[in-house]
Amino acid sequence: MTTFIPSEISHQDAYKLMTGLVVPRPIGWIGTADAEGRPNLAPYSFFQCVATNPPVVLFSAGIADGFEKDSLVNARATREFTFNLVDAATAEAMNKSAAQLERGVSEFEFAGLTPEPSEVIAPPKVAEAKASFECQVTQIIELGERPNQNAVVFGEVVRIHVDDDVLDGTRINFEALDAVGRLAGNLYATTRDSFDITRPS
Repeated sequence: MTTFIPSEISHQDAYKLMTGLVVPRPIGWIGTADAEGRPNLAPYSFFQCVATNPPVVLFSAGIADGFEKDSLVNARATREFTFNLVDAATAEAMNKSAAQLERGVSEFEFAGLTPEPSEVIAPPKVAEAKASFECQVTQIIELGERPNQNAVVFGEVVRIHVDDDVLDGTRINFEALDAVGRLAGNLYATTRDSFDITRPS
């Protein structure tokens, strides 16, 4: 077994090890709006749900050479974002929404997606997504040192929208959900392939 010491290898090599081994990762398809109400949409593979009482999710936005991505800039300014679930049917659009566009240009339009108004926050949901969360930012924690670091955005979930076709009460049909997770590079996985292990009492 090979041991790596992160402080002794390059950032790129550490990134490859982290993203190749912490798999599959849920994709945070994050919708935001700037102070002028212009929508933005971008996928983040550093995403997770981290609490349920209250329900909280997070996404981590990289800051390269001091440049903050629109999602982070908007989340700082408005304190709101949506999480939109990526499934096999929306995977190509999700990938397209990762393009580097000018600030203020809508990734919704660029990727051929429909911005759907949220109930209680300004950023729109992805109408084509099988599930969306409306989130209010609770805190932003910066990790590392500028100009290259990460900003972790925590959001309390205030609304959960789920397609009826994947619901059984509050249980989810994972095959119908067909969610997509990130592996590394250009590789992804879905929730269609699963197995059951009973927990010990």
